[in-house]
Amino acid sequence: MIGVIVPVHNEERHLNQCIESLLEAALHRGLDDEEVKILIVLDDCTDTSLHIARSYDVMTLSCTHRNVGKARAHGAEHLLGVDARWLAFTDADTVVPEAWLTDQIRFNADAVCGLVEVSDWSEHPSRVRERYHANYHTMDGHRHIHGANLGVSSAAYRRAGGFQALAAHEDVQLVSDLERSGANIMWTASNRVTTSARKNCRCREGFGDYLKSLAL
Repeated sequence: MIGVIVPVHNEERHLNQCIESLLEAALHRGLDDEEVKILIVLDDCTDTSLHIARSYDVMTLSCTHRNVGKARAHGAEHLLGVDARWLAFTDADTVVPEAWLTDQIRFNADAVCGLVEVSDWSEHPSRVRERYHANYHTMDGHRHIHGANLGVSSAAYRRAGGFQALAAHEDVQLVSDLERSGANIMWTASNRVTTSARKNCRCREGFGDYLKSLAL
């Protein structure tokens, strides 16, 4: 079984599109009908995110961590407890392609670090987009790490110690721990998701704050 974890904190504007894209990916023929469980981890949500998630055929888990590292780890432990062999992570403001899970699995690696594409740059001046693309390497062997596009085998995740309780850069820490544990990591340019460049981001020091820093 494949598990998908999505941490959510007040994401009513984006959650529908995210879940719908995950449900399509879960039915991809390349998975050979392997079961996929999608878990929405609702971290101290005060909007309609829970109602939205419950309107779909997905699992939900509520918590009050207010910490993305804890939320990802909470979701991972829940799915490990029901014998997920692979854990895929994305974010609530992200849309995955239909072959997202299939492409992660086919590499037969311990972990897969994919890329992100920005859906809309309209909230930023043009120099932000230009500086971003100047520093973003869209090629195999890149060293970009995104919690919005990360997959890891359950065995490798356990060996690395899982996500740490970090308010930011929990994805970077996990990959660092995977490397120290000897994991075989695929840095691929072919596995991409589409994410938001909104200024009103949920995670301080995360992707959104990085983009805002490029305007300075």
